[in-house]
Parts: sequence; structure tokens; C-alpha cells
Amino acid sequence: MRATTRLALLGTSVALVATAVSATAAQAEDGGSGNITIDKVVVNGGKPVVVGTTNVVTAKVSVTASDDSGIKETTYIHAQGPNPNFAQIWYDDGDITCVKVSDTTSTCSGMLTFDPQASTGFVDNNAAATWNLATLVSANDYDYIHRDAATTFKVQRASKLTVNASPEPVKKGKTITVTGKLSRANWEDNLYHGYANQPVKLQFRKKGSSTYTTVKTIKTNSTGNLKTTVTASTDGYFRYSFAGTATTPAVNAAGDFVDVQ
Repeated sequence: MRATTRLALLGTSVALVATAVSATAAQAEDGGSGNITIDKVVVNGGKPVVVGTTNVVTAKVSVTASDDSGIKETTYIHAQGPNPNFAQIWYDDGDITCVKVSDTTSTCSGMLTFDPQASTGFVDNNAAATWNLATLVSANDYDYIHRDAATTFKVQRASKLTVNASPEPVKKGKTITVTGKLSRANWEDNLYHGYANQPVKLQFRKKGSSTYTTVKTIKTNSTGNLKTTVTASTDGYFRYSFAGTATTPAVNAAGDFVDVQ
């Protein structure tokens, strides 16, 4: 059973078909034989995997393991999200490469693939969550180790943030209205929708400076829109800044310059 499965963010219909392919990885319990150890597992450089609405996203996984006889292979790498979302790769398909670090230690790496527009199945926003990373590693002397949650990582819905400060130009002491919108990927229809009731900072960077300072914090409305006012004082850039949540990454809007006369 070595058919490569690259199904991520998929719903029940696809998962039922894929069960036969992924059964070994998904259902195996922690266990092993001998003195082999998994020393380190890194997914996507330690950062969340952020998926939008169109582009396929890949995340590198590296598994470092040791045994006194040396490491033979990492048989599979299986990422399991809220059931039945998963992504999986196999050594025998050539999708996992092992590099010898020493006589006893090797690092085996492969790429997990996340496709928000998979041609089959139902895409589910519940996949924005903490995922388990399972792996099975074997040694040259047939020692082996399996961990169903060798590490965890987050999958997040990509975010966007806009800003517009007007009027431009504006006289000193007059009112500037700053609008914008916070939105995030919706995997059920592959569109971006407003992210409601979220705290967002309005920040200002004076012309000639490289540092933004927070002016105030406001919340998005029911459709993700932002609107507030400030008094014009000097030339500079306004932006909105969102700190992120567990399911959605932080994002900053590009600064909008206002000429104060």
C-alpha cells in the first residue's frame, strides 16, 4: 500500500474513498521496536500553513531520527486535521528523501500539499485548526518507531486587509476618514468573506519615519468593514493592522499616504 495521497482540506465524500489508502497511517497506534528514536519533527519551518482560495500550498516536513544501525527510511508522513481532513506522502513513491547526518542519524523530508480547490469533495472551514503529524521511521537493523502525533501544526485561512484614508490632500486640523476591510478565505465557496467583530489597530507612520504607532483600536462590523476618523496633523501613512487568531494569520494593510497641507 504505497499509493501517494495528496488530499487536504477535503470533506467526507473524498475521505471515505481515501480511507483504504490511508488506513495504515491514520489508524496505527504509537509503537515501535528497538532503540530507534525520533529526535525532531518540523512542519513548514515551524510556521502555520496558510491556505487561500486558489493556489495550492506546499509545506515541507522534516523528520530527524536516530538508531545505532543508522536510519533506513521514513515510510510515510501523514497529517491529520479535524476528521476527515488529511494530507499524506510515502517514501516508496519517491516523495520522501532521507539525508544522512551521521552514521546513526538521518533527516527525512517531504512536501505535504494543500489544495483549496480540489476537484472532488467538500471543502470545510473546520480544517482551520491544529493538525497532528504522524510518521513511521525504520532503521537498517529493522528497528522501527511510529508516532501518531510526532508534532502538531496549524492550518489557517488566509487573510486580507485594506485601508483608504480620505480626503487627499487634507488641511491640517480637518477630519480624515479611514475605511478598510478585513476578510479571510472561505473554503466552502473559494471566496474571501468579511471577518466580523475582530479588533483591528489603526496605525500611523509619519513621513520620513519607518515606524508605525497605534492610534486607536476598533472592531470590524458584521461584514468585516472598518471605519473611523482622526484629525489631520502631518504628512504620513495610515494602515490597519490585525494581530490574527488561532484560525487566521496576522496581516497588515499597505500604508495609504495622506498629504496634510
